[in-house]
Amino acid sequence: MLTSAFFFILCFATLAALAWASMLLFQEQDDPLSDRLDELQAHAMAGATHVSRRKGGGGFLNSFLYFVSLFPGGEDFIRETDRELAQAGIRKKQATAMYIMGNILFMILILGGMLYFNRDNPVSAKFGALVAAGLLGYLIPKQVLHRLVARYRKRLQDALPDTVDLLGIVLGTGLAIDQAMMRVSDEMQFIYPELAAEFATVVMQVKAGQERGKAFNALVRRTGIEDIKSLAAMIIQSERFGTSLSQALKVYADALRMRRRLRAEAAVGKAGIKMLFPIVLFILPALFVVALVPGLLSVLRDLKGGIGAGR
Repeated sequence: MLTSAFFFILCFATLAALAWASMLLFQEQDDPLSDRLDELQAHAMAGATHVSRRKGGGGFLNSFLYFVSLFPGGEDFIRETDRELAQAGIRKKQATAMYIMGNILFMILILGGMLYFNRDNPVSAKFGALVAAGLLGYLIPKQVLHRLVARYRKRLQDALPDTVDLLGIVLGTGLAIDQAMMRVSDEMQFIYPELAAEFATVVMQVKAGQERGKAFNALVRRTGIEDIKSLAAMIIQSERFGTSLSQALKVYADALRMRRRLRAEAAVGKAGIKMLFPIVLFILPALFVVALVPGLLSVLRDLKGGIGAGR
């Protein structure tokens, strides 16, 4: 009985995941920046493929990535995973190997558990269970990573208005853009550590000899946020034409606050619709039980008493 219930829950979760993935696949894309960044990243990866190949050695994790890259499509999977981990703010050298290794272990565990729970079932049931487990093992880690990327981007967007406003104030004191960004990074590292780390990365890249335009373009590719793209374009144009940046940043900070307020109002407007499903599935059944069951018990008691009295 327990095995059948567990199998039913897994099948339902698989169908729900497939329906959600299909909805995400066929919905209209309203963010042209992400599409353009993905295209540029794909071209950069294609160019890098012809220049260098992944080599073995260099430790267990690097050897593991080299082994994965030997499979068809393995190198593209590693690069896509590395890009998404970077967009989620996870940029350690061994993060890609650890994520792929955990993905494989999760797939093995869920397949092994499904085989164990269906060891007494016929072959057709085992095959269906393995398909369901394989889909869950493939979709769940990717959805977790997508959620990490979305959460990191949301934190950057929430931090932008205050950080840009402080950057404009610091620039108004006469500091250069690099010094101002480093000062803002130091001030904001305990309040908004994600954006502070991104600013510090840009400053370190410029100090290492990279052009400021390329450093800001790399920032846009890492984050994939339209507001950061506009900020980078504003700073690059100000440096190119020698215009004042502090006043422009103050106006841009006000615009960012307005966008953040609109996003909050949109989230509040969607809250009612999102609460509809929990209310229907969990609150209304309990309410019906509390409201109707006492009355039904009284009616049944009266009917039983009337039948007994009649006899």
